[in-house]
Amino acid sequence: MKTLITFAYLVAAIFFIYGIKKLSLVRTARIGNAYSAAGMLIAVVVTLVDIGKVDYTFILAGLIVGSAIGLYTAMKVEMTAMPQMVAVFNGFGGGASALVSLSVFWKYVVDVSATGVAADILGANTAVTMALGILIGAVTFTGSFVAFAKLQGLIPGKPILFPGRHLLNLLLLLAGIAAGVYFAFMAPAPGISTLAFLALFVLSLALGVFLVTPIGGADMPVVISLLNSYSGIAASMAGFVIGNNLLIISGALVGASGLILTNIMCKAMNRSLVNVLFGGFGAEAEKDSGGGSSEYKNVKDYGPEEAFLMFDAAQTIVIVPGYGLAVAQAQHEIKELASILQKQGKDVKYGIHPVAGRMPGHMNVLLAEANVPYELLYDMESINPEFQNTDLVLVVGANDVVNPAAQDRKGSPIYGMPILEVFKAQSVLVVKRSLSPGFAGIKNELFENDNTFMLFGDAKKVLKELISEAKSVSV
Repeated sequence: MKTLITFAYLVAAIFFIYGIKKLSLVRTARIGNAYSAAGMLIAVVVTLVDIGKVDYTFILAGLIVGSAIGLYTAMKVEMTAMPQMVAVFNGFGGGASALVSLSVFWKYVVDVSATGVAADILGANTAVTMALGILIGAVTFTGSFVAFAKLQGLIPGKPILFPGRHLLNLLLLLAGIAAGVYFAFMAPAPGISTLAFLALFVLSLALGVFLVTPIGGADMPVVISLLNSYSGIAASMAGFVIGNNLLIISGALVGASGLILTNIMCKAMNRSLVNVLFGGFGAEAEKDSGGGSSEYKNVKDYGPEEAFLMFDAAQTIVIVPGYGLAVAQAQHEIKELASILQKQGKDVKYGIHPVAGRMPGHMNVLLAEANVPYELLYDMESINPEFQNTDLVLVVGANDVVNPAAQDRKGSPIYGMPILEVFKAQSVLVVKRSLSPGFAGIKNELFENDNTFMLFGDAKKVLKELISEAKSVSV
């Protein structure tokens, strides 16, 4: 029986690995998600069989309630709120891992009134991984919900900076480590050991809050990726605590892939992880002299009819979506406009920046919802060389990721960040509500270029007007 269970765990692990591999490409992401879900189903069923005697009452209740909540949120949550949903998932993952350590401690130390220190009762390895599981899991839990609150607008999205924050975070970390060491090797059970355990838990919760609070909205793609990695590491620690090999493997996979994605996001923003965590990105922008609509000069404002004349004259068109497209829920309109243009013989492509939106892959998921063909999506490295041969670029809701200041203005907070070089195209049409700055809080020098034209208004409304103009031409 044990051999069959081990084999089933191996199959589940293969499903996880293969699923992650498929997630690396847009066209195979859905099937990759299905493989991963199948692996998780196998893992849950086999784990229940391995445990043996269990009370299925609470398990079935949790399954029903959890499935209902998951189904409801999957159907109701808008694409604009997907980053918030991912942040919440990360938080629940970290919290669940911390609760595993808490339950094991309660069962084998508190409930039986065991005597001695945790390392003697549980084993040194288990006690240490239990402390790490609490530390990482609790930090992930509160940090993720702070990220959720920032993205949801419940608290300011800009960095919340206060004097001595780095020292406070260092003290909380050192105090948490000290509490973990004291809990594992010195605190006598059950009374003092329980207090040390709870102190570690509370310190870790506080550390999660104060780590994420100073980070601004512009860095949320990196933060979400990092917290996702934390949740995987916490799950792996929980696997060591309960001796479940599959949980160790799956947690390590999530932790490693999250770190890789975090590194990709940092490179896309030309920022180090240390700079993201401690730099307070966005605070400097408030002091930047170039940030405000009053600073703009020579901005050319077009109406829908004038703007469509640019489409009519263009043969090669690149569409660059940004968070404004997601806010307006205009992905279906952009796809309809592109389809009409293609029927008119235009060459239409999409240029996707790695950090466009508020989470990694946000624009890819948004366009996939509108059934935009995968082969029309080009990443930044692929599309940048083509801009100089492009007749027209349509920028919808993007700001910082197309700002030339990233290349030629050393004093800018986004200097050095790789951007979509749309300014090299023959003409650029920018759809935006106003001249307000993006997350970086600075003016976009693209808007003043001689080849740039603005089309102000809600993206969905503006695109519908352009669609109407395109249909009139087709007729």
